[in-house]
Amino acid sequence: MRSSKKTSVALGFLLAVAGLVASFAVVATAPAQSADTTTSSSTTDTTTTAPTTTTAPTTTTAPTTTPLDIANNVTVGGVPVGGMGVDIARATIQSAFGKRLVLRIANKRVAMTPDEISARASIDAALKVAQTAAPGTSVTLGVAVNAYKLHKYVLSLGKRFNSKPVDPQVFLRQLRPRISEGKLGWTIKVSASQRAIRAALAANQRIALTLPLKKIPRHLTKAHFGPVIVIRRGSNRLYLYSGERFQKRLPVATGQSAYPTPLGHFQIVVKWANPWWYPPNSPWAKGEKPVPPGSGNPLGTRWMGLSAPGVGIHGTPNSGSIGYSLSHGCIRMYISDAEWLFTHVRVGTQVFIVSQ
Repeated sequence: MRSSKKTSVALGFLLAVAGLVASFAVVATAPAQSADTTTSSSTTDTTTTAPTTTTAPTTTTAPTTTPLDIANNVTVGGVPVGGMGVDIARATIQSAFGKRLVLRIANKRVAMTPDEISARASIDAALKVAQTAAPGTSVTLGVAVNAYKLHKYVLSLGKRFNSKPVDPQVFLRQLRPRISEGKLGWTIKVSASQRAIRAALAANQRIALTLPLKKIPRHLTKAHFGPVIVIRRGSNRLYLYSGERFQKRLPVATGQSAYPTPLGHFQIVVKWANPWWYPPNSPWAKGEKPVPPGSGNPLGTRWMGLSAPGVGIHGTPNSGSIGYSLSHGCIRMYISDAEWLFTHVRVGTQVFIVSQ
């Protein structure tokens, strides 16, 4: 009895030990399986990600999708493009080139676009140079212009803005002559202007460009204006001026009330020494015959005809009329005074006749 109990106890002990060993084996082998799984997984991950790592540099360096930058401080046609990509640089240059060019013509201004003369810039060719240029390089921008359109455009500016000279003008102020300065004329120099426009476009300059002009001088200047006559009808006096400077006063006879000397601004249009007298188409001269030069000629020895029809300054053998309003509209003078005046005036001399 005791023997069988001992046997049972021993058997139970052995089974318990065997279970413990088996349990340990399971625990001990589980980590090994997990380690295999981890290793296998790691190997798989490495295999799947490796192509991505090796192809990434190819994508970032492909020149067909990302252009190389231009070196710092590089300019193309004066336009800063340093550090830019080619596409951005192209757009920047095109925008600058397309801007209007202001042309200054004397005191006038006009804005011209490159398209008006079919100007084209070689931007792509310049950018090829810029891509390999050293920092700080100034790359020239080639520009082509339609020569015919440019020539025609400059000629059209001349038609619009060329200016004729203006001679000094005389007017009266307080019965004395005053003379304006006048102004020079000018024309646009066509060839020189075309060269200037080409150069401005090639340099991509858009500051106001002053076109070269050829000056046209005045026929007269204020300093050399010449004689001016002022006739005061009311006081029967003739005043001679050299420009604005008073020179001499002479007595005259002017028209009677039935044939008044006209008032206004005239000029001497003809000068005759020893003239013939021809009767005018007027009632007072009806039946009269022409009179040749000589002592009895009604015009004396000198005739200075005015732009007022039928009216002139002349000498008279009737010296008693001087100082009075007794003529038939002309301005009579002593024969000696008319001869003196004849040598001091010229065709074109300005004559003012006023009522005072």
